[in-house]
Amino acid sequence: MAKELTPRAENYSQWYNDLVVKADLAEQSPVRGCMVIKPYGYAIWEKMQAELDRRFKETGHVNAYFPLLIPKSFLSREAEHVEGFAKECAVVTHYRLKTNETGDGVVVDPEAKLEEELIVRPTSETIIWNTYKGWIHSYRDLPILCNQWANVMRWEMRTRPFLRTAEFLWQEGHTAHETREEAEEEAQKMLHVYGDFAENVMAVPVIKGVKSETERFAGAVDTYTIEALMQDGKALQSGTSHFLGQNFAKAFDAQFQNREGGMDYVWATSWGVSTRLMGALIMTHSDDNGLVLPPKLAPIQVVIVPIFKGDDQKNAIAEKLDPIIKELKSKGISVKYDDDSQKRPGFKFAEYELKGIPVRLCMGARDLENGTIEVARRDNLTKESINLSDTVAYVEKLLVDIQANMLKKALDFRNASIKSVDTYEEFKTEIEKGGFILAHWDGTAETEALIKEETKATIRCVPFDSYIAGDKEPGKCMVTGKPSKCRVLFARSY
Repeated sequence: MAKELTPRAENYSQWYNDLVVKADLAEQSPVRGCMVIKPYGYAIWEKMQAELDRRFKETGHVNAYFPLLIPKSFLSREAEHVEGFAKECAVVTHYRLKTNETGDGVVVDPEAKLEEELIVRPTSETIIWNTYKGWIHSYRDLPILCNQWANVMRWEMRTRPFLRTAEFLWQEGHTAHETREEAEEEAQKMLHVYGDFAENVMAVPVIKGVKSETERFAGAVDTYTIEALMQDGKALQSGTSHFLGQNFAKAFDAQFQNREGGMDYVWATSWGVSTRLMGALIMTHSDDNGLVLPPKLAPIQVVIVPIFKGDDQKNAIAEKLDPIIKELKSKGISVKYDDDSQKRPGFKFAEYELKGIPVRLCMGARDLENGTIEVARRDNLTKESINLSDTVAYVEKLLVDIQANMLKKALDFRNASIKSVDTYEEFKTEIEKGGFILAHWDGTAETEALIKEETKATIRCVPFDSYIAGDKEPGKCMVTGKPSKCRVLFARSY
């Protein structure tokens, strides 16, 4: 089964597409650019969703839901916002179909044209701020800390499952604040929530920083980002948080009475992660045998495969393993017991390897005699035999070890892939090798556009933290020689 995957070294892109399909994560839908997320893929997303939702609520946020359809006039109120999303908007123009003249199909009823076209939400800032203005009258009504889990539509021409699709699932937080300082603090706080989730749950190391003016969200004052590095040396923007200033409050006239009795515009943030995280998860950890899932996100953490001949052996093994299964489950570990005799053990092993199940336990007649069980771990493909009585404690520790090992492996790869260059010629050479490059830039959009045009590399962010000696020191732009405040992070990206 696993041999059906195209090797990464041969064609990384095809390997990814093969894996998405053959690991039962998703498939193409009849609508171009959309996908069907299959139960196994959705189970991983549900675990991501549950953990993120818990973290949002811990930081004081509550969930709400806002309309899918947005009046076209709302988008035009914030100039940068509409300019940023105009080319990606799907538009609803009519509200009714009718049977065609031949009676064998339907057509749009020309009499059912909407007075104002509706936009299928590409993001919800406009509809939410039109709502918030009715909720906010005084500083006593602030802050508002709302999140919604939803789908959005951005009409993409070049799509790939999870990484870039016309319709995708996400969460979008939208908060309203009394002061600039409070809103900026919120935007950065939520970025750190994303960063902690990526590293400690997904085992995906990320670089946190602020986007350049060219790369920031349309309508934002600042956009903060977490950037991950995939195995092919390309970056993946994995989550963003935006300080929106008062831009949307002014566009929708959301004012409040301040503590001095005067009127002021509300300060705002928005922040989101999407099913793109599934792509990050796949491309950070998986190998030529299939998925490699961190235990914290694996729908099945432990699979147990008994090997038996006849019902007597089957029942004897089941009797030994039943209390172990119950104890594992009591500790919150998800377990699948696969005693299906229609499939051979070798087929099962390949299938569970392909699906990335972190731990596989196997027990046959010899193990039954000896009081042992075989333990295989997915992350490094090693196996060993242990005493049956030690199984629960061993598996508990093993799941923790696998989670930590996956993060370390990804972190070591990322850190080894960060380079520093001083000249543009050196940059052009190094960018072909992939990875992150720290280099000086003069801060102008013109130089940024030139670099992108000539090398296909973009500024991923200005990192908050330091990654090489002297990267926060001023210098000279590698292209123009003009002064640079510090090195910024470049990469080719998805």
